[in-house]
Parts: sequence; C-alpha cells; structure tokens
Amino acid sequence: MVWFTRIVAQSLGKASRYFATSTPEHLKTARWGEMEAYFYLRSLGYRIVARNFRTPQSHGEIDIIGWDDGVLCFVEVKTHSQAGMVPPEMAVDAAKKAHVRSVARRYVRHLRCDGPPACRFDIVSVILGDERRGPIIKLYKGAFSWRSRQLAERAPNPRYERKRWWRK
Repeated sequence: MVWFTRIVAQSLGKASRYFATSTPEHLKTARWGEMEAYFYLRSLGYRIVARNFRTPQSHGEIDIIGWDDGVLCFVEVKTHSQAGMVPPEMAVDAAKKAHVRSVARRYVRHLRCDGPPACRFDIVSVILGDERRGPIIKLYKGAFSWRSRQLAERAPNPRYERKRWWRK
C-alpha cells in the first residue's frame, strides 16, 4: 500500500508543477525532499506520528516525528536540488538544533505517558538530482543530543572566576 501512496504523491507533485502556483521554488524543493524522506523512513520501519509539527510558542518546526524500535525520533530533513560542495546536513547549525530541541521538549511534555520516552535527534539528507536516478538519501541517527555541545565545551565565565576581595 505504501507504493500506491508514493505513486499518488509523486503524480500530484508533478501535476502541481503544470498548474502555476505562487509557491517559491525552494519551498517546493523542501516539500519534495520531505516527502522522499518520509517514504525512506517508512521503508526503514519508522512509524511516523507527525509531520511539520510546530507549537504556537516556538518559531521552529520539526519536519518528521516517528518511532524507531521504541525510540521517539525527531527528524530534521535538509534537501538540495543538486549535489554541491557542501552536503545538505551541514545546513543544520546550532540555531536550528536549538529550535528543534525547544519544539521537541514541548512535544514530549504533552505526551501522555508515565515518564519521558527515549528520544533521538536524526538528520535526513536528501539530494534530489535528476529524475532518472532518483534521490540520494542519507540518514544520520543520533546526529545531535538534548544538550548543546557549546554548553558542554564552554569555558567558565572569567567574571565569576576572579577572586573577590571578600573571599581571599
């Protein structure tokens, strides 16, 4: 049944190119890449529970949320139309990771379960290329964690390291 859904989605995507809309080309590319990533994750056994999840309090969004062997996965999808010098996954910078973390925290808070589930942050890199070869898709499981690497590696603040006159 997944193959039928994929064919219908691809056909609708191709048909929408002929019926002019005012959607910018980079958003069409991103949407196409998210659809390819969705079907790729489904073929790997992920159970997808949400797509393009956002909360009113946060400005960011999570592209795909799904379960993989009992682990709740928050997936960020990055898409390029052609292969270039920089791979798509390098576009997930510290600010984007922070947005994904904040939306993920809100999602986990609203889950109805005894405790927080095991979570993981994945990145899916999609290079669409030409239509004959099909897309090149790479999955990076555990690409980043709840804790920011900058916080872990940051040196102590020198202002608080100085000896005060009253502490001798």
